[in-house]
Amino acid sequence: MKDKILSFWKLRKNKRYTALFDVAIFALLLFFVHYGYIWWSSAGFPPVKDLVDRLFIFASAILYDQSVWVVTHLFGYDITTESQTIFFTCRTGEAGYVGVEPGCTSLKQWVHWVVLMALFPGPWKHKLWYIPMGVIVIHFVNLIRVTGLVFTTYNWPMHYDFFHNYIFKTFFYFMIFVMWVVWVEYFKNKRKVKSEE
Repeated sequence: MKDKILSFWKLRKNKRYTALFDVAIFALLLFFVHYGYIWWSSAGFPPVKDLVDRLFIFASAILYDQSVWVVTHLFGYDITTESQTIFFTCRTGEAGYVGVEPGCTSLKQWVHWVVLMALFPGPWKHKLWYIPMGVIVIHFVNLIRVTGLVFTTYNWPMHYDFFHNYIFKTFFYFMIFVMWVVWVEYFKNKRKVKSEE
């Protein structure tokens, strides 16, 4: 059994299997971080609960302010705001709203990204700028998500749940995947090619 595991592990050095191993590592890390985050959040974020609570409040306030700016200045919607909630009248005439609560922050996706990139192979000199850049990109994806939910609710209020639960959550992980692919192609594997020349 040990010999089979070792021979399988040696396949990772074969160029034909590099992509397969990279995707397998990506999937395993994402799986473990996902369930690790669920456990950590259900336990109350020990040992940094106060820090996480402050981060939730701080990040949601920034997200809310930026969302209000986009909705009023770029969409031109007539809105009212209260307690980090955006209120408006939908095209159908009914009242609509989108709340930006502390739980709406992209903390989970930040954790996914930071842990994934910290543990995934590649040069640390690039990780030191690529990881923070990814957190910023994820924040802007979240801004697109919130403003997209306002747009969706304004135009098709009956489809809010579908967009909230499926479209925009998928978009988060799609963007994390795209940034990871860029990392693998332009940093991790590029370094390998240079070292082999």
